[in-house]
Amino acid sequence: MLDLQNRMNAKVHPDWMSQGFAWYRAAWIECAELMDHYGYKWWKKQQADIEQVQLEVVDIWHFGLSAMFTPGADIEKLADAIVSELASYQASGKGVLAATEALAGHCLAEKGFSVSLFWDLMAASELSFDQLYKQYVGKNVLNFFRQDHGYKDGSYIKIWQGSEDNVHLVEILASADMRSPQFADDVYKSLVARYPSA
Repeated sequence: MLDLQNRMNAKVHPDWMSQGFAWYRAAWIECAELMDHYGYKWWKKQQADIEQVQLEVVDIWHFGLSAMFTPGADIEKLADAIVSELASYQASGKGVLAATEALAGHCLAEKGFSVSLFWDLMAASELSFDQLYKQYVGKNVLNFFRQDHGYKDGSYIKIWQGSEDNVHLVEILASADMRSPQFADDVYKSLVARYPSA
């Protein structure tokens, strides 16, 4: 996933690691979007959309992975550091809102990212590591798809056939085989098949 994130970020800006982008800020903003999908408004009826919550968790992971990179970063060492941090960590058992707030608070206070607090959020949103991987690859493909179809210049169409592209992705991933050697290519082709042609 670190390798995929590096490639995606390099597509947006070839020298992305030295740009000083505020990845932590993007992560906490995604935390706010997650809360909208989960529901926090006690003054009105709300239904948690757990699929969209999980997609927001995956979005947070994209920015969290990005925040871990520094110029000259070694992907293997970063992966080892993630595994090492999680090996000795026990999930807190917090609920979705509390876990989201803890991660957002860390991002704001430390201007960084916490893998351990992210794990708490994964556990709270009932997202396994296998699901994280499947959804991460799917969202990574969607991000490439967006870039290939005009996201950077503003010509990309985000709502197709009455649904946002993230909703289409959820539907595609529901039937996709993550064990397939062409998993990413299959997801990309499915997006192409659904995207409105010019």
